[in-house]
Amino acid sequence: MISERFEKGSKKLAEVDGQVGEEVVAPLGDLGKYIVEFAFGDIYSRDGLSLRDREIATIAMLASRSGVEPQLKVHIKAGMNVGLTTEEIEEIIIQTVPYSGFPTAINALNALKEIVVE
Repeated sequence: MISERFEKGSKKLAEVDGQVGEEVVAPLGDLGKYIVEFAFGDIYSRDGLSLRDREIATIAMLASRSGVEPQLKVHIKAGMNVGLTTEEIEEIIIQTVPYSGFPTAINALNALKEIVVE
Protein backbone atom coordinates (compact mmCIF):
# COMPACT_ATOMS: atom_id res chain seq x y z
CA MET A 1 0.00 0.00 0.00
CA ILE A 2 1.32 3.43 -0.95
CA SER A 3 1.29 5.91 1.92
CA GLU A 4 0.15 9.52 1.69
CA ARG A 5 3.75 10.58 2.52
CA PHE A 6 5.05 8.52 -0.41
CA GLU A 7 2.51 10.05 -2.82
CA LYS A 8 3.31 13.56 -1.60
CA GLY A 9 7.05 12.84 -1.80
CA SER A 10 6.77 11.35 -5.28
CA LYS A 11 5.05 14.48 -6.56
CA LYS A 12 7.68 16.72 -4.99
CA LEU A 13 10.53 14.53 -6.27
CA ALA A 14 9.14 14.79 -9.80
CA GLU A 15 8.84 18.56 -9.41
CA VAL A 16 12.49 18.80 -8.32
CA ASP A 17 14.17 16.14 -10.44
CA GLY A 18 11.74 15.23 -13.19
CA GLN A 19 12.01 11.61 -14.33
CA VAL A 20 15.61 11.34 -13.08
CA GLY A 21 14.52 11.32 -9.44
CA GLU A 22 12.43 8.20 -9.84
CA GLU A 23 15.25 6.52 -11.73
CA VAL A 24 17.62 7.24 -8.83
CA VAL A 25 15.38 6.03 -5.98
CA ALA A 26 13.56 3.11 -7.65
CA PRO A 27 16.52 0.69 -7.56
CA LEU A 28 17.10 1.46 -3.86
CA GLY A 29 14.07 -0.52 -2.67
CA ASP A 30 13.02 0.38 0.87
CA LEU A 31 15.82 2.96 1.16
CA GLY A 32 14.41 4.71 -1.91
CA LYS A 33 10.95 4.65 -0.32
CA TYR A 34 12.33 6.27 2.83
CA ILE A 35 14.09 8.94 0.75
CA VAL A 36 10.86 9.73 -1.09
CA GLU A 37 8.76 9.81 2.08
CA PHE A 38 11.13 11.65 4.39
CA ALA A 39 13.34 13.86 2.23
CA PHE A 40 10.70 14.82 -0.34
CA GLY A 41 7.39 14.11 1.40
CA ASP A 42 8.36 15.73 4.70
CA ILE A 43 11.35 18.06 4.21
CA TYR A 44 11.15 19.32 0.60
CA SER A 45 7.38 19.78 1.00
CA ARG A 46 7.68 22.18 3.92
CA ASP A 47 6.78 25.82 3.58
CA GLY A 48 9.44 28.45 4.15
CA LEU A 49 11.90 27.87 1.30
CA SER A 50 11.39 27.57 -2.43
CA LEU A 51 12.64 24.49 -4.23
CA ARG A 52 15.35 26.70 -5.72
CA ASP A 53 16.48 27.72 -2.22
CA ARG A 54 16.41 24.12 -1.03
CA GLU A 55 18.63 23.07 -3.93
CA ILE A 56 21.07 25.91 -3.18
CA ALA A 57 21.40 24.57 0.37
CA THR A 58 21.66 20.97 -0.80
CA ILE A 59 24.29 21.70 -3.45
CA ALA A 60 26.33 23.70 -0.92
CA MET A 61 26.21 20.88 1.63
CA LEU A 62 27.08 18.17 -0.86
CA ALA A 63 29.81 20.31 -2.47
CA SER A 64 31.45 20.64 0.93
CA ARG A 65 31.73 16.87 1.45
CA SER A 66 34.05 14.33 -0.07
CA GLY A 67 32.83 11.10 -1.62
CA VAL A 68 29.32 12.25 -2.50
CA GLU A 69 29.88 13.31 -6.09
CA PRO A 70 27.13 11.01 -7.50
CA GLN A 71 24.55 12.63 -5.21
CA LEU A 72 25.99 16.08 -5.96
CA LYS A 73 25.49 15.50 -9.68
CA VAL A 74 21.85 14.56 -9.11
CA HIS A 75 21.31 17.77 -7.16
CA ILE A 76 23.20 19.92 -9.67
CA LYS A 77 20.74 18.67 -12.29
CA ALA A 78 17.86 19.26 -9.87
CA GLY A 79 19.13 22.79 -9.23
CA MET A 80 19.13 23.48 -12.94
CA ASN A 81 15.65 21.97 -13.17
CA VAL A 82 14.33 24.43 -10.56
CA GLY A 83 15.97 27.48 -12.14
CA LEU A 84 19.61 27.71 -11.06
CA THR A 85 22.07 28.67 -13.75
CA THR A 86 25.47 27.09 -14.26
CA GLU A 87 27.04 30.37 -13.12
CA GLU A 88 25.01 30.40 -9.90
CA ILE A 89 25.96 26.80 -9.12
CA GLU A 90 29.61 27.65 -9.70
CA GLU A 91 29.26 30.55 -7.23
CA ILE A 92 27.64 28.21 -4.69
CA ILE A 93 30.64 25.89 -5.04
CA ILE A 94 33.12 28.76 -4.70
CA GLN A 95 31.28 29.89 -1.55
CA THR A 96 32.14 26.54 0.07
CA VAL A 97 35.93 27.06 -0.25
CA PRO A 98 36.50 29.10 2.96
CA TYR A 99 34.56 26.56 5.01
CA SER A 100 35.40 23.23 3.39
CA GLY A 101 38.60 23.80 1.45
CA PHE A 102 39.83 23.68 -2.08
CA PRO A 103 39.84 19.87 -2.63
CA THR A 104 36.10 19.47 -2.14
CA ALA A 105 35.39 22.58 -4.23
CA ILE A 106 37.57 21.24 -7.04
CA ASN A 107 35.68 17.93 -6.97
CA ALA A 108 32.35 19.77 -6.97
CA LEU A 109 33.39 22.03 -9.84
CA ASN A 110 34.49 18.99 -11.83
CA ALA A 111 31.07 17.42 -11.18
CA LEU A 112 29.41 20.58 -12.47
CA LYS A 113 31.57 20.57 -15.58
CA GLU A 114 30.64 16.93 -16.27
CA ILE A 115 26.95 17.84 -16.04
CA VAL A 116 27.35 20.81 -18.37
CA VAL A 117 29.15 18.64 -20.95
CA GLU A 118 26.30 16.07 -20.93
